[in-house]
This record gives sequence, structure tokens and C-alpha cells, in this order.
Amino acid sequence: MDAATWTFVILGLAVVLFISGKVPLGIVAIGVALSLWLTGILTLNEALAGFGDPTVVFIATLFVVSESLDATGVTAWVGNKVVGRAGRSRLRLTVIVCFMVAVLSAFISINGAVAALLPVVVVVAVRAGLAPAKLLIPLAFTASAGSLLTLTGTPVNIVVSEAAAAAGAREFGYFEFALVGVPLVLLTTAVVALLGDRLLPAREAEHFGAPDASDYAGALRSSYAVELPTGMLFTAREGVAEVLVAPRSTLIGRTVSAGMTTRDENLVILALRRGDAEGEAAVGSLTLRAGDAVLVRGPWAALTAYVASPDVIAVTPPQALQRAVPLGRGAKRALAVLAGMVVLLATGLVPPAVAGLLAAGALVLMRVITAPQAYRAVSWTTVILIAGMVPLSAAFTSTGAADIVAGGVIAAIGDHSPQLALLVLCLITMVLGQFISNVATVLVVVPIALAVAHGMGASPLPFMMALTVAGAAAFLTPVATPVNLMVMQPGGYRFGDYWKLGVPLMLVFLAVAVLYVPLIWPF
Repeated sequence: MDAATWTFVILGLAVVLFISGKVPLGIVAIGVALSLWLTGILTLNEALAGFGDPTVVFIATLFVVSESLDATGVTAWVGNKVVGRAGRSRLRLTVIVCFMVAVLSAFISINGAVAALLPVVVVVAVRAGLAPAKLLIPLAFTASAGSLLTLTGTPVNIVVSEAAAAAGAREFGYFEFALVGVPLVLLTTAVVALLGDRLLPAREAEHFGAPDASDYAGALRSSYAVELPTGMLFTAREGVAEVLVAPRSTLIGRTVSAGMTTRDENLVILALRRGDAEGEAAVGSLTLRAGDAVLVRGPWAALTAYVASPDVIAVTPPQALQRAVPLGRGAKRALAVLAGMVVLLATGLVPPAVAGLLAAGALVLMRVITAPQAYRAVSWTTVILIAGMVPLSAAFTSTGAADIVAGGVIAAIGDHSPQLALLVLCLITMVLGQFISNVATVLVVVPIALAVAHGMGASPLPFMMALTVAGAAAFLTPVATPVNLMVMQPGGYRFGDYWKLGVPLMLVFLAVAVLYVPLIWPF
């Protein structure tokens, strides 16, 4: 077989494996890169070039920036603003939730924005007497629209921007995506607010287990004889941790009492509870046994170190509780670094990858997050997926496979209607995007779209922007995007609940991609 045929075979096998879900995404992506080398389509350096691609590096740094905002309570602060202003109207709640997640998605990852607001939205819905299912699919769908507000909203935006520049056009500006993102956020909000009540279920959902600092503090006060006010249990600098004495712990047999401090971390013991006393707090001293509960208070870093000891088991990790404290320690520094990165990206003073690396490095040096925390924050599955699929996109161009598909499209519709070609490409993107990652989908379709644009003598810009819009329209199934899956259990959704609201919204995205985008970025 020739190189182009091998490229189609590799793509076909990758799509089948993506859809089957039986092989991890990262393994499929690595398999694609190695297959391109084994078949002689690319050299080894070319097959592995995606792992050093500046776009991939930039995307990895965005996960670190997102982690800093989440870990310092910035996202919790933004999310809590909903609670005080929401009221009980479903329509008003939906609009507020949609605008909040859209703004968050513009600056941090879609997954991070939804994860931050998910527990808040569930609480708001319960307090308003609504089923969380009425708000959670709108939350996930609007996050996808909000990702189109800035260059860093989603990896797809960065991919198409770099592709447009490589094709001889130019990169998109940092806020240029808002020209299409703002209308899409408004239209998405209108669709989910007006149609959501009729098209979304109202069934009972599973309880969501993310901690809320104020509720958790109240629960601790009711379980232990704690004299501190609820508001003092969790602050920006200090918090409390409830731990259980582990089996075979060195603490077993020791007699302790409230007011004592731990040996190494200097944490203050607030209260104790016998493990078999049905929730009753201990009065006075207590000789520890396995399963006994101890409530300790101190700096967050010391709490984190304490629960890492094999002597105790944390009921709730301190890191999770610290994230729930609005505007905690390091929040101002995290916001300053984010603002600096946005300025660098908006002005184009340095390449995006450099801006991202500077931001990630600054966050560690300023001790907003630790180096291990930064490494853990990166979604390596996403990074490897993109790095492995970038060579396939390059192979489509170098082997002529993209020209073959583009020639077929032009032969079918003629070369006088770039708008019709745009419609066909967007439909292909939308269909594939329901089953495989939208990043992988766009990486496959980009070289085809560029070949079609070149064959018609049209600008690559409208094709690239339209692919971004189409790639974001993954609304038909819970497995189409991670955020769709994220809201499934908390909302009590079933597989068939998504397409009812997803179909009309996809038609809106398709209309924007085909009819509106060429008005802003002419052919």
C-alpha cells in the first residue's frame, strides 16, 4: 500500500479504538505515532515531534495555571457568588449558572470550571427546590460555549490558531475568539434556559460528595464538643482535619486530650471521639484505639503533612477542604500570574508556550503551588493524546491523504461554494466529535479543511474558526466530553437524556459555524 492508504488505515483503526473505549486514549495516540514510523510514513523524529510541539507544551502549562486558581480557592469564591444572588427562579438560576461557567471556562479548563461549580450548582438547586438535573446539563453545555471566548479556553483553539498560521494566514488573537464565543454563549444560554424545563428530566440524583467548607464545619461542630465558631474552623491560612487512628498505628495506647499538640507538625487537638461511641465526643483524656477519631487544627501545609502519616487516615483530605475556602492563601498571587499571562498572550510579546511556561514557573517560585502539585495537575492523557495525534495530522498533509479527501469534497460540491464545503466539514467534525475527543477530531479534519480552502482559493481563517465551533458541539451523548460525563451521576441522567437538548443546540452551533463565521472571517 502507498503512504496515503496507510494513513487512512491508521486513522480508521484509531477511530475504532477511540469509539470502543477498550484501549486507553493515550495508548491509542502513542500507537498512532509508532504506526506512522513503522510504516515508513514518517521518520522517528517526525513521529515523535508532537511531544516537543510548542502547542502541546502550552496546553500542559494551562493545567498548572488552572490548578493554581482551584487550589487557592479562586474558583470556589467565584462559584459561591451564585448562592447569594440566585434566588429560586429556575430561569434566573440557569442564566446565572451559564454566565458563571462561561467566564470560568474562558480562563481555565472546561473540566476545571465544571468541577469547581458542580457542587455549588447542586447546593443551589436543592436550596431552590429544583432537581439538579434541571441545571447540570446546561452547566456542561455552556462550558463548551464559554471555551470559545479566549485562545486558552480549550486546546482546540490553540490547535486551529497554529494551523492557520502554518497555512500562511495568521494566528488568531487572544480575545478574537470572543467574536464567535459571545454570541454562542448568549444563544446557548437562551436555548438551555427556554427549553431546559421541558427537555430535561426531574428525577432524583445520586448525592454528590464534594465537600462544602461551611456545611462541613457545621457537621464537625455537631459531632464534636468544639468551642471555636464555625467561621474560624476554615480560614485562608488554617483549617481542621478529622482523622481516624489507623490499625497498627504507633498512636494506639497513647493517652491524649484536647489542647495537646501533635509531636512533629505542632497541630492542636481540638476534640476526640471514641470510634465505637456512636458519634459521642470524648470528655477529658482518651487512651487511643484503632478507629478513634481525632480533630486537629493548624496550617494547611502541616495538616497535609500530618494526614500523609501511616498512623492516621483522613476522613476528608485537607487539600479538598482548602480548595473550598474562598480566596484562600495564594489567591492574589495566582490571579496576578493569570493576569500577566493573559497580557503576554493578548499582546503577543512572547510565543504562547513561553507565556505558559513563565506562568507555571512563577506559580511554583511564588509558592502558590508546589512542584509535585504542578506535575499532578497536568492531564497527561490529554497531553499524550494531542502529542500522538499531531503527527497523524502532519501525515495527512505530507502523504497527500488530505488532498484526496479535499478533492472528493470539491468534486462532490464544486469549487464555487466554500460555504457548502464548510457545511460538509462541520458535519463531519460534529459526527466524529460525539464519539472521539474533539481535539483528536479537529486534528484529523484540520489538514482536510486546509486542503479544501487551498483548492478553492479561500482563506483558511473561516475554516479553522468554524472547526473550533463544530468541535465544541459535542452534546449528544454523555461520553462525548468529560464534562458531559461529569454531570451524569450528580444529575441522575441517563444516556438518552443528552440528545433531547443537544440536537437543537447542535443546530445552533452549526448555523453559527456556517452562516455567521464567514461574515466575520471572509473567505
